[in-house]
Amino acid sequence: MFKQNVSLTQLVETGEVMCFSAKWYGQEPVSFYSTHHHGKTAMVEAAHEILDDADAVIHYNGKRFDIPHLNREFLAEGLTPPSPFAHVDLLNVAKKQFRFTSNKLDHVAQQLGLGAKTSHTGFQLWIDCMAGNEEAWELMKTYNEQDVVLTEKVYDALLPWIPSHPNYRLYHGGVDDLCPNCGSKALRKEGKAYTSVSVFQRYRCDDCGKWSRGNQRLDGSAISPARHQG
Repeated sequence: MFKQNVSLTQLVETGEVMCFSAKWYGQEPVSFYSTHHHGKTAMVEAAHEILDDADAVIHYNGKRFDIPHLNREFLAEGLTPPSPFAHVDLLNVAKKQFRFTSNKLDHVAQQLGLGAKTSHTGFQLWIDCMAGNEEAWELMKTYNEQDVVLTEKVYDALLPWIPSHPNYRLYHGGVDDLCPNCGSKALRKEGKAYTSVSVFQRYRCDDCGKWSRGNQRLDGSAISPARHQG
């Protein structure tokens, strides 16, 4: 039913994070933690440890949804904020760079031929998990893990289109011979990049397709400080 107003006094219990999945980019294992399998505290601490270790986190609407929910759980468990990390929110990329019929992860992934989210029983799955149904929890685990795998595939497809992606070069001494988006050395010189006062070498990555420019200025205008006359 659309737009029901439920007051705080009508709540039996407030919402909580009941499970999550995560993986390190390019590695096979997908981790799954839940209140059912590990207990609330262990699950929250695992999420905190993963975020604390990450330089950047790839997610789909995670900046507005997943991370704030996890932050609430960290606070409730008495944890301090994890070390700062960059957000790569693929939902924002889909909205900004393209015009898909729907920006939902499942639709975008299917449109790109990357697979689909795991089918499940809808809201009933959450009810069954809350009731401790083991089959429901197995389905929830499969659903969570597939979401993570699918997100990684969508990330790879959208990679050259992602603006303000964390710069790999900064993590490797600022050298020009790495693609700033994917870290590949398969860079090809292709033209020059011009600003209003300078010229830089322009590159294209043969692995991810991202355009970038070198750090060293090739040519440009010399700007002298203004002189004041009395």
